[in-house]
Amino acid sequence: MSTILDTIVAHKRTELQRDECSVGQLLAQLDDAPPPRGFLDALQAPPIRLIAEVKQASPSAGVMRTPFDPVAIARSYERAGAACVSVLTDRKFFQGSLDDLAAVRRAVDLPLLRKDFIIDARQVYDARIAGADAVLLIAECLPDPQLAQLFDLVTRLGMTPLVELYEPQQLDRVLELDPPLVGINNRNLKTFQVDIEHAVRMRRRIPDPIRVVAESGIRSNHDVRQLQEARIDAMLVGEHLMRADSIESAVRQLLGN
Repeated sequence: MSTILDTIVAHKRTELQRDECSVGQLLAQLDDAPPPRGFLDALQAPPIRLIAEVKQASPSAGVMRTPFDPVAIARSYERAGAACVSVLTDRKFFQGSLDDLAAVRRAVDLPLLRKDFIIDARQVYDARIAGADAVLLIAECLPDPQLAQLFDLVTRLGMTPLVELYEPQQLDRVLELDPPLVGINNRNLKTFQVDIEHAVRMRRRIPDPIRVVAESGIRSNHDVRQLQEARIDAMLVGEHLMRADSIESAVRQLLGN
């Protein structure tokens, strides 16, 4: 049975087939890319750190914010105490773009994560050229050789790979990469149901000094304290903040400030 993740990845392959830009052309642009910022260093814990997400829409939630100003949102995050910013760059399903990431890079000093469905080296080069300091790699999207190759490329370009998984059976193959940062998605990618306890359970299976990011379903300072007590280093929050009347107030309330 096809899932929304299958649909998104299939469309991403179609997009890449239509993209006529070669790896050689992208390599020629790397020298003009802004220097990487320390994404991993920004997630030193305790206390738990916030990766605040810029996204306009999602398949499960629809459009979350109108009007949508990525730069204004990112500046609000920076003022309110976020450690990093995640920018959703998928166009069809999340209404984002690399232009959003590049604009945010010019506007704030925080390290940036390119969040997308990365299945090709060209997307990694695009991320660095646009100013990303980290790239999301979803284990469920990538077979072992490709996951390792993209992980290595992200690292060689001076960025931080955030390797995400949901299914517990993915953990062993992720840990074989010796990743500095692992993301645990609390959202079941097949049913889209969310369980914040999922990250808590998975954290027990991840050895130190790997840092762990909890993703999805985080809506209150109570949730934040629960994650911090479970020794989770960081959290990625998007939908809750995108729906807030005042983004700065929502961030401060989430962090307990």
